[in-house]
Amino acid sequence: MDASPQRRYLLINPNTNPLTTQRLQAVLQPLVPAGVQLRVQTARFGAPYIACEASHAVAAHACLDVWTTHRGTPQQALDGVLIGCFGDPGLFALREVSGCPVTGLAEASFIRAAALGPFAIVTGGERWKPMLERLANGLGHGARLRHIETVAPTGAQLQADPEMALQCLSQACQKAALPGVRSIILGGAGLAGYARRLQSHCDLPLIDSAEAGWEVLTQHQAPPAPSARDGFYAPWVGLPQAFSEVPDKGQG
Repeated sequence: MDASPQRRYLLINPNTNPLTTQRLQAVLQPLVPAGVQLRVQTARFGAPYIACEASHAVAAHACLDVWTTHRGTPQQALDGVLIGCFGDPGLFALREVSGCPVTGLAEASFIRAAALGPFAIVTGGERWKPMLERLANGLGHGARLRHIETVAPTGAQLQADPEMALQCLSQACQKAALPGVRSIILGGAGLAGYARRLQSHCDLPLIDSAEAGWEVLTQHQAPPAPSARDGFYAPWVGLPQAFSEVPDKGQG
């Protein structure tokens, strides 16, 4: 009897910093069971960290670029795609074109947190607040989002200085623990792994956005793919050949 096919997942780091990719892989690889492959890829272009509308928009393109070259074949298709950024650039586009479930660190964290009740977010980068509010509303979790506590250092700066990050994030979690809040999301690829280290300093459950992303995707809690097969709905001009090699789903 042939062995069952190996499940394959793609984790995309939408920024260009390989250290962020390494951090995500270090946190998630121990969670990957036997018989499952986690492929991790860094964006070919864009910003070294995503902390504004412009870098977020370019990161969405970068996610599609990675997917076109690592989506597999019909005989060895992906079982899921995880966007490794707490802002989920390209989420709706990737979900539309991928014949498999797609989620991001933010959406997955919202799903986990909302199951416990109203929640708060702690993340790095002051410009993220309105962006995350818009995303939470768009994903249907706005009513349960009670507070966003942003810290001045970006996720990349927090990642580069662990001791500063622990102190800064601990204080932010205390500020985010408002009445009625049932859990706090530590959002950001650069903050992967910090929830466990900070949990003893916080009375509320802390949700690691990277771990939430992997768990939601592999436990089939992410929204399903709208189509059973890959494909774009429009031809391309001026993009890499890999975009044109993805089948056309056609109209209607």
